[in-house]
Amino acid sequence: MRILVGITGGIAAFKAAEIVREFTELGHDVRVVPTPNALRFIGAATIEALSHNPVASELYSDVADVRHIELAQWAEAILVAPATASFLARTAAGVADDLLGNVILATAAPILIAPAMHSEMWTNKATSSNVALLRSRGLRVIEPGVGRLTGGDSGVGRLPEADQLVRETLAIAVPKDLAGKKVLIIAGGTREFIDPVRYIGNRSSGKQGIALVEEATARGATVTLIAANFRYDSSEVVVESVQTTADLLNALEKIGFGFDVIVMPAAVSDFKPESVSNSKIKKSGSSTLDLHLIENPDVISMIARSA
Repeated sequence: MRILVGITGGIAAFKAAEIVREFTELGHDVRVVPTPNALRFIGAATIEALSHNPVASELYSDVADVRHIELAQWAEAILVAPATASFLARTAAGVADDLLGNVILATAAPILIAPAMHSEMWTNKATSSNVALLRSRGLRVIEPGVGRLTGGDSGVGRLPEADQLVRETLAIAVPKDLAGKKVLIIAGGTREFIDPVRYIGNRSSGKQGIALVEEATARGATVTLIAANFRYDSSEVVVESVQTTADLLNALEKIGFGFDVIVMPAAVSDFKPESVSNSKIKKSGSSTLDLHLIENPDVISMIARSA
C-alpha cells in the first residue's frame, strides 16, 4: 500500500520514526511530508533512512512537478501523526499554507489524524469544535492517549502507540466489500480429555483465525469467532470459547448457521477417548496405558448439511 505520513511540529514528532519503520517493515511504500516546524524535532535524514524515500517538506521546491498534487494522487492512505492543535485548526479552516496542508486539501485518500498536545489544549473548546468539524467531513480523528506529557505532567493528549496507529491506518484504507455480511470463523485446536488434567490436543495457536477475523472486521463484516483453546478479546466480535469437539458442536447449535461465509482454519480432533476418568490416572505398576479412542463427529460435514 502507498502510505503518506504527515508530521507536524510537536514534541511527539520523534515518535513518527517508529511509525514509519513499522510501515516499511510490513512492506508498504512510505513517503513522508513533515512541516517545517516538524523538522525542528526530527531530522530529515532519519525519516529518509527509515522510509527509503526522499522527504518532501517545502511547498515551493520542485514547483514544476506540482508536488502537492502528485503526492495527493499517489497516496492510498494518509496518517498525520502527531497532529498539533494548530494543524487541526488550519485544516478545519481549509488553510493550506504548507505542503502537507495542500496535500490534505487535494487528496481523495482516506485520512487518519492522531492529535498530540497538552491536556488543556486538547480540551479547549476551539480544538473540540475543530475536531468535530473534521470528523463531520469524513476525516478520522482518533482520541489521544492518556499518560506522561512534556513538562513533567500527565493526562490526555499523548500520541497513541505506533502499532495502534499503523493498524488503524491500514484499516481505513481497506475496502468495505464485506459490509452487511455475516461471517463465522472457527479457529484454534480442540482438546479431548483423558482425565481432569490430561488431554489429547494439537499445536494450533489460532493465529490464522485471528488474522482472518481482523481482516473480515476491517472489511465491514459482522464476525462471530468460535475460539478453541485460545483467547481473543474484541468489542466488535462475538466470541464463543470452546475446548472440546463436543463444545464446538454445542456452540454451533447455539449460534446457528445463518452466515453468509463460514471459514474453518481449525484443527479439530478426529478421535477422542472412549471414556474420561473422573480423577487423575495414576501409575498402576504397569509399563503401559491403553487408551481406547472413538471417532469424533465430522464437523465440516455437519456444517455442510446444515448451512
